[in-house]
Amino acid sequence: MEEQFEHIEIDENWYYIIIQDPGTSTEQYVGFSDGKTKEKFIPAFKTKEQANACFALMPKDLFNGKYAVQAVIDDDLLGVANENGHKIYLLDEKGTILDYLN
Repeated sequence: MEEQFEHIEIDENWYYIIIQDPGTSTEQYVGFSDGKTKEKFIPAFKTKEQANACFALMPKDLFNGKYAVQAVIDDDLLGVANENGHKIYLLDEKGTILDYLN
């Protein structure tokens, strides 16, 4: 059975993002605004561990509600970001920008 899937190439990139109020009607991606440039951005991560570690460093007094780290396919992430005028920054566990995704 596994041999059937050995040659399938999947051209999808997944990123981990922080979701506010997951599973509710108000669910949304957590985004930020740069205080100096006013640029809006969504932090994305390559691993769930990086997302959790970086989220632990974020100031908690800014957050209300429940939060979860979830995997999102890049096309969906880019679509939401573009609709809402957000950039997407690929961050590491310390919040350092590694790449710009859009």
